[in-house]
Formats: sequence, structure tokens, C-alpha cells
Amino acid sequence: MSLLFDGKNTKVQQLAEYIQNAIATNELKVGEKLPSINHLSRQFSVSRDTVFKSLSELRARGVIDAIHGKNYYVASPTKNILLLLDEYTPFKEALHHFLVSSLPSSYKIDLWFHQYNEHLFNSIVHDSIGRYHKYLVMNYNNEKFADVLKKIDKRKLLLLDFGKFDKEGYSYVCQDFDEGLYHALVSILDDLGKYKKLLFVHNKFHMHPQSSKSAYSNFCNDYMLEFGILDEITEKTTIQKDFFYLVIKQDDVVKIIKQGRQDGLQPGKDYGLLAYNENPFYEVIENGISSIGIDWNEMGHIAADFVLNDKPVQIYLPTVIKKRGSL
Repeated sequence: MSLLFDGKNTKVQQLAEYIQNAIATNELKVGEKLPSINHLSRQFSVSRDTVFKSLSELRARGVIDAIHGKNYYVASPTKNILLLLDEYTPFKEALHHFLVSSLPSSYKIDLWFHQYNEHLFNSIVHDSIGRYHKYLVMNYNNEKFADVLKKIDKRKLLLLDFGKFDKEGYSYVCQDFDEGLYHALVSILDDLGKYKKLLFVHNKFHMHPQSSKSAYSNFCNDYMLEFGILDEITEKTTIQKDFFYLVIKQDDVVKIIKQGRQDGLQPGKDYGLLAYNENPFYEVIENGISSIGIDWNEMGHIAADFVLNDKPVQIYLPTVIKKRGSL
């Protein structure tokens, strides 16, 4: 075994992760005796105290145990989990934390982001094949199933969030960006009827499914509501009084609030604002910003159950609206 330390974590943490990974990949098997503290100290050029603390951490996780406090051996198998998400957002951080807290400490989660880059996505998945107990993956495209995912055992793969493509035989927990959006808007129809015009700020630079535009248009047409779709919010965009804004990107939420303030307009009082995906700061800014989306904690709960119990799952989570002062 060889290990190159970096500055990302302490040597204690890195050595513990390295040994746990060796157990996960069967380099070290259950019941096998670990090298002595002195041996590991020389092998990795670290102090005996560093080795001892690393082994103590692994013992606390239940991965290894000791006979008479000194002869360490592998007590239980450890399992590596790949969590491949599209991009960082607070609600995806919440998903990650929920998974970590829901799984035993003998499970190690490797978190990656592909940033909607097909080449990066393919590279990460290709390099991970055969290395993980389970694969929890957000595809890079809502309309197209990535071919590289077909190389993963179907029983080990859980598709997250995106998924308007054939998923037969695969486990998934997704949100519906079409009918889910439509029915969620129906639930606040009385609120929306107060506005002169409903604008969907989709943002042309974001990978949010294009099909949601059709669902939005269908809703507005079905209920005879005047509407429009904006590709982006720029410095020249004027926030209109008595208009309603459904917004995908959190950056655009901030821009709308700032530009509205310049004209003395407040969300909820002068215009309506509904943001996609919950964010902790939506509870505290202005008089509260309403949000639309799925329950990411529920997605984490289902993902944890898939990892722990090998239960196939095929479900679309409901799209719900949290009403606050901005409506």
C-alpha cells in the first residue's frame, strides 16, 4: 500500500480513509490482521501517535477491532458509495449530509460534481466502475440516458433527480419537471390570479429541463392567465409591479430582489416571487421567499434505504410549494 498525503485533511483522517478504502476494495479482508503500529508508522512515514489515532477512528466506526488493545484486525466490511451530483447547491449539500447521517460509519461516501459536463461525467463514471458498493448518480441530461451508466450493474445504480428517459430496470427517485410543476401551480391558482402577468425566468444558461416551459405554458393557457418566458435577468430588466416571477436560478432571485428595490418594490407586496428549490436563506430574507420543489431530505431517506437494504425503488417525488410572504 502507498499513500501520498495532501493538505486537504489531517494525516490521521487520510490514513484512516486509506485503510478503510483498502478494506472496501478487499485488499484487506474481514478477519485479517493489520500490520503493527510500528510497521505502519515506518511505511507511511508518520508518527506512531498518528497511526494510533487513525486506528482508533476506524475502531470507533466499527471497521476494525483490537485484541488486548494492540493487535488490530478487520472486524467488518466497509462499503464505498459514489454520490455523483450535477452542481453544488445548498439543497444538494443537505442531501449529502442526510446520507452521511443515515448510513453507518463503515460506509464511505465519495462526493463528486460533474457540472453538466458530459466528458467529465463519463470520466468519473468510467473510473468508478467496480470500485463501489452502490452508485447514486444525477445524470448530466434530463432527456438522454448516458451510455456509460449501462456499464454499471443495474442493481447497484440509483438515478437521482433527472430522468425523462427510459429507466426500465433501473432504480430511480426523481422529480417531475412537467406534470409536477403544472399541478403545483394549480395548488396556488387563487394566489396567481391576482397578478397581471406570470413570468417564468428559465435562464438559458441553466440545464433545467426545457420541457418545463411547455408545462408552464399549458398551465397558463388552461387557466387563461397572461404569461411570458424570460431567458435571463439582466441589468436592463425592469421588475414590474403586479407581475409574478417563477425563477430557476438563485442568482436570478437575488437580481430580481435587488432590482426591484431600486424602484421601491417589495416581493409579496408589489410583485410575486416563487423560487425553485428550497434554500435556508429564503426563510429569513425580505418577508420570506416562497419556494417550489421536492423534499430533498426525502430523496436522501430513499437513497439511504436503497444503499442499506438493496431495495429497488422507482418513484417520482411530489413537487410542492412552501408559501411565504413573497406570494
